Amino acid sequence: MSTHATFSEHDSEPVRGLPAALPPGERVLWQGAPAWRSLALDAYRVRILALYFAVIVIARGAWLLWGGSPPLEALRGCMGPAVMSVVCLAILCGIAALCARATVYTLTNKRLVIRQGIALSSTINLPFCAIESANLRMHADGTGDITLQTTRGERVSYLWLWPHVRPWRLTHPQPALRNLVDARTAADLLARTYAASVPGTTVQDAPAAPLSAHPGDVPMGASA
Repeated sequence: MSTHATFSEHDSEPVRGLPAALPPGERVLWQGAPAWRSLALDAYRVRILALYFAVIVIARGAWLLWGGSPPLEALRGCMGPAVMSVVCLAILCGIAALCARATVYTLTNKRLVIRQGIALSSTINLPFCAIESANLRMHADGTGDITLQTTRGERVSYLWLWPHVRPWRLTHPQPALRNLVDARTAADLLARTYAASVPGTTVQDAPAAPLSAHPGDVPMGASA
């Protein structure tokens, strides 16, 4: 009987998703990661790119037909662009899957930690004192994003942290837990933990949704 050993760049992590062992009194409450299909559609815009490529292929065929090419020849002329489009979309989906696999979101009783990066792994620590507020945004596929508004003194790099940021917030980037399957559960736990750790916190709640009944961006909590 043979034994096969597998190794990962994260094997040295004392706790999965964390760069160092937890200090005394701190414990992991929840861990999650993006759903790669939802991440591909939402962050990597695979659906929009697929439509873009489809328009190019159709336009190519229409141009050939307009120029007098027989339908079979026009179809053959579209094969090259169609194959290249499928290859590009497959590569993009593969990158989204690798990104989701390399990402670990960790909530402890004192902070949020984002471990991300495919080729070059990095860890972002967000203690509760650095978080001003948080919002929950649900998507049509049932996944959701938890976006974090940091205090003015805390700056993060949009490009370095992408896609784990709220889109288009370039001047004051907002870290985000993207495309979570259990977004409502994670947001509710984060709200309760944050409220217990930061005095003067307001948490919006409703029976239909743990944080609020309003659709779209839902205020999760804010420190006074």
